[in-house]
Amino acid sequence: MDELNFEWDDANIGHIAQHEVTPDEAEETILSNPIEFDFEPDVEGEPRWTYVGETLASRILLVLITMRSEKIRVVTAFEPIKRIKTLYLQSKVEQQ
Repeated sequence: MDELNFEWDDANIGHIAQHEVTPDEAEETILSNPIEFDFEPDVEGEPRWTYVGETLASRILLVLITMRSEKIRVVTAFEPIKRIKTLYLQSKVEQQ
């Protein structure tokens, strides 16, 4: 499998920091077999995927990404509402 690369700059790092999420946490969530929660084919001219997953510390996050030049760009990341966390945990149990 090809290594996944992420695109970070001051804009997306600063945005997720407002939600008290670090780049490492967002990457861990995407790399830990998250559940695809939503897909929008055209937001501001690009496709966007929304995933819900966990960090290595078991923090559940919702991470919205797009692809740019074969790199994953995190658009935003934050702790989802309780209902989404519950759906994620139920889905995780069903996969076992």
